[in-house]
Amino acid sequence: MSKIIEVDCSTGISTERDMTEAELAAQAAMQAQAEEARAAEDAAKAASDALKASAKAKLVAGQPLTEEEAATIVL
Repeated sequence: MSKIIEVDCSTGISTERDMTEAELAAQAAMQAQAEEARAAEDAAKAASDALKASAKAKLVAGQPLTEEEAATIVL
């Protein structure tokens, strides 16, 4: 079981205790939420990178760009 260290700032005394079931559940929920957010960020970055690569390839080939591709270009 995971432990929590609590420190009383007024006295400096620290105590260690086991996490409650509710705290363990909350920790697991926060971890799952963080993993979902990380996956969403990774997917958004991959989509952006693919769009930039497509824009670059079209520029090199002399083809017209879509509005999304044009928006990725920094002048």
